[in-house]
Amino acid sequence: ISSGIENSNFFLFTDRAEYVLTIFEKLSFEQLPFYLNLMRHLAERGVLVPAPVADASGSILHQLQGKPAAIVSRLHGDWVPAPQAAHCASVGAMLARMHLAAQDYPLYQPNLRGLPWWRETTPVVLPYLTESNQLLLRAEMQFQERFAASSVYPALPSGPIHADLFRNNVMFDGEHLSGFFDFYFAGCDRWFFDVAVTVNDWCIDPDSGATDAARVRALLDAYHAVRPFTLEESAAWPAMLRAAALRFWISRLYDFY
Repeated sequence: ISSGIENSNFFLFTDRAEYVLTIFEKLSFEQLPFYLNLMRHLAERGVLVPAPVADASGSILHQLQGKPAAIVSRLHGDWVPAPQAAHCASVGAMLARMHLAAQDYPLYQPNLRGLPWWRETTPVVLPYLTESNQLLLRAEMQFQERFAASSVYPALPSGPIHADLFRNNVMFDGEHLSGFFDFYFAGCDRWFFDVAVTVNDWCIDPDSGATDAARVRALLDAYHAVRPFTLEESAAWPAMLRAAALRFWISRLYDFY
């Protein structure tokens, strides 16, 4: 499979079914049980995600040429580069179902690209930026530190999140959502952060970056119909959109430089 940045992926065609083999190029054997067991947990509860395939001994984490590997069920369809409101509604509803289904997931791992990582990485990328962008990044970090220390932030519902639900990590078969995949940035964080990351990619105009009100409304309404937003979440929405944008600005800067 030509797409993919972090891992090497292959289609497997058998007389029983079709699968995807992933060889992990960066993640370690110790890190992977959180991600793979989360996918299995969600699949067993009816969330549309690739289901890891166990070997004869029951293990879902394998080894190839000394590298960790996994085989999962294949999702059919393709990603949608120019989503409409109906696509966003399907994603919003499934995202809410995913959050609720993961509530009783027993393993814990923090979001490894959360605030502590922003603190570590900001000084690394700052020297490469223009003066105006340095000021912007410092100011936004100060804002997010205050937001995280506020009384609103601890009250936001939390649990396992996908944390990277961009358009190319969701599959549609025709008009029907066939699944979420690539859970290898997942971790435990505020559910609303997951919603903000998703809106920032699914509901923007690609030329201007401005949010499209109809698509935002469709995604949020569909999510809310499955898991209603709390008052604290409503109050935190602008700050959380900024947090989601900051997370990917920092990581893009880090990867680029």
